[in-house]
Amino acid sequence: QVQLVESGGGLVQDGGSLRLSCVVSGSIFGSNPVAWFRQAPEKEREFVAGMRWSISGTSYADSAKGRFTISRDNAKNTVALQMNSLKTEDTAVYFCAASKGLSVATAASRYTYWGQGTQVTVSS
Repeated sequence: QVQLVESGGGLVQDGGSLRLSCVVSGSIFGSNPVAWFRQAPEKEREFVAGMRWSISGTSYADSAKGRFTISRDNAKNTVALQMNSLKTEDTAVYFCAASKGLSVATAASRYTYWGQGTQVTVSS
């Protein structure tokens, strides 16, 4: 079992920044991927960024490249998503997810464990 708890969401103006954090606990290993997804109202859940728990390398959705950065702190068992230059279209509930697989996947169905989500609202 893997447990995930997100924090750091909130309301920010267009062009602002937010940092999301996800505390990961349970049976997660070096090659297991962790990722951030988001879901806006009436839209499907979409991949934002991902990485393997203790192996280098990151993956980003096109919409996140150059603005968002995923990182981990193994000592604190956390995965963070730094979001800069936020846009109104980034408004969504953001979820942290983990998989027992061996590679970062962009499909939500490939992830077994999910956090409860944290709301990010970007105002114009």
